[in-house]
Amino acid sequence: MPASSALEQLAWRLAAQQPRLADFAAGLRPALAPGARLAIRRLDGATQRLETLAEISCDSARDTLRQALNPELWTALSRLARGAEVWEGTAAEARRRYPGLLSSDWSGPLALAGLYRDDVAGLLLLAQADPVAAAGALREPCAAALANELRWRELASGREAAEAERQALLLRLKRQDISDSIVGAEAGLREVMEAVNRVARADTPVLILGETGSGKEVVARALHQRSRRVEGPFLRVNCGAIPPELIDSELFGHERGSFTGAVGARRGWFERADAGTLFLDEVGELPAAAQVRLLRVLQDGGFQRVGGERTLNVDVRVVAATNRDLRAAVTRGAFREDLWFRLAVFPIPLPPLRERLQDIPALAAHFSLRAAERLGLPPRMPDAADLGLLAAYPWPGNVRELASVLERAAILGDGRALDVARALGIAPFTPPAAPLAEAASEARPASLEAAMRRHIEAALARCHGRIEGPFGAALALSMNPHTLRSRMRRLGIPWGKFRG
Repeated sequence: MPASSALEQLAWRLAAQQPRLADFAAGLRPALAPGARLAIRRLDGATQRLETLAEISCDSARDTLRQALNPELWTALSRLARGAEVWEGTAAEARRRYPGLLSSDWSGPLALAGLYRDDVAGLLLLAQADPVAAAGALREPCAAALANELRWRELASGREAAEAERQALLLRLKRQDISDSIVGAEAGLREVMEAVNRVARADTPVLILGETGSGKEVVARALHQRSRRVEGPFLRVNCGAIPPELIDSELFGHERGSFTGAVGARRGWFERADAGTLFLDEVGELPAAAQVRLLRVLQDGGFQRVGGERTLNVDVRVVAATNRDLRAAVTRGAFREDLWFRLAVFPIPLPPLRERLQDIPALAAHFSLRAAERLGLPPRMPDAADLGLLAAYPWPGNVRELASVLERAAILGDGRALDVARALGIAPFTPPAAPLAEAASEARPASLEAAMRRHIEAALARCHGRIEGPFGAALALSMNPHTLRSRMRRLGIPWGKFRG
C-alpha cells in the first residue's frame, strides 16, 4: 500500500474517533516523516483572523494562537483555502508570498493545502521532505477534523451556557437541585410528600385525588422520580381526551389490518411504558369496556393488542388521577367497583390551593420568575399588597390558574411591576363585608351577556384594541384570539373603538 494511502486511512480513522483537533493531530505524529512539522489553522471569517488550532513537530506541540491579517493576505489565504491546488515551495518562499503566515522557525520544503468543509475554511501547513503527496492525502480528513473541532466548541459553549442558566435559576429559587420542583413540599403539601415518599419505592398502584389544576401530574412525576423505575419512561395519558372508539388502540395498541386505517402494527401506551410509570390522568372518564381491560392489566400484567391473538406482558407501575368522586361513580354504576379497589390501593388526596394559602407566596415567586423568563421581561416579585390580593382570591382553577394570573400580571405590568389587581379582574378583588354581601344578594344581577361585554371591553381598552400577541386582549382573557373575535361579533363590540 502506498505511504500516502496508509496516511490517509489513519487520518480518516482519527477524524472519526477524536472530536478534538489537538488529539487528531497528535495521532498523526507517528505517521509523519522524521523531523516533520504540521499545523492546522482556521480562517475566522467573522474577525478575519488566522487561528492556529493544532501545531505539532517531531518533539513538541504548540498552544492555540490567533493573529490578525491585513486585507490582502486575508484575500489570498481565503482563495488558497477554497482552491483545489496544493501549493509547494520552501518556507522562505511561503514567507515572501504570504507575509505573516509563517514564523521564522519554519524551514525546508513546505506544502500548503486548503481545508474547506461545512462552511469552515482553514489551511494545512506541512513541512517535511516531499510534502505534497502527504498534504494531498491529509487534506480531506483534516478538513473534517477542523469542522469537528468547531462543532465540539459550539456544543461545549452551549453546555456551559445551559449550566450557567441552570445555576442562576437555582440561586433565584433558593434550591439545590432543579428536580426539587414541588413548591410547598415543606408546608401545605407536607402530608402529600410524606405519602409520596412512603409509597414511591413500592410498585403499588396509586390514585391521586384532587381538583382540576391542583398539580396531580407534578405529584405523579415525583412518585416516578423517587421510585426504582426512575431510569424508565414516565408517560402521561389523558383518558378524557381520547375518543371512546380509539381508547383500546391507544392504551393497548393494535395489529395491522385490525380496523380501517390500521396500515401497520402500533404499540400502545402500556407497551411504551414498560419498566416505567404510566400516569392515567382523568381515569374516571374511561368507558366500561376499557375499564375491563385495564383491570386485567393491573391483575396479571397481560393484555392483547386490538386485532391480535398473542398475550403481551409488561412491567408497568400505574399511577391514576381523577377530579371526580369515584366512590359516587361506583354507586351509580358508572365505574367498576373492582377497578376502584385495584386503583385505590394507596390513595393520595391533594388539597386545593384555597386550603394551602401558606404556599401562595412561594408559588407566586416561582411563577413570577418563570413568567419573566418566558416573556423576556425583567424579573419582578409580588409585593405585600399583591400577596394580599392573591390570598383573598378563591382560586377555582387552583395552581394552574395562579400560574396564568401571574403571567398575565407580568404582561400587564410591562416589565415595570406585576399588575396583579388587573390580572385578577377589572378592579382588585376584595372580599365584601357582610352588609354589602346582603345588599348585593338583594340587588338584581346584570345579565351574563352584559357582564361579558363589559369584561371584554375593559380588556380591549387596557390593550388599546390589540387582540393577538403577547400584549393582546386574548392572552389577558386567557382566550383563543379566534374565539374572542367570534364573541365580539356576537356581542356587537366594534373592532376599532378601542384603537389609537
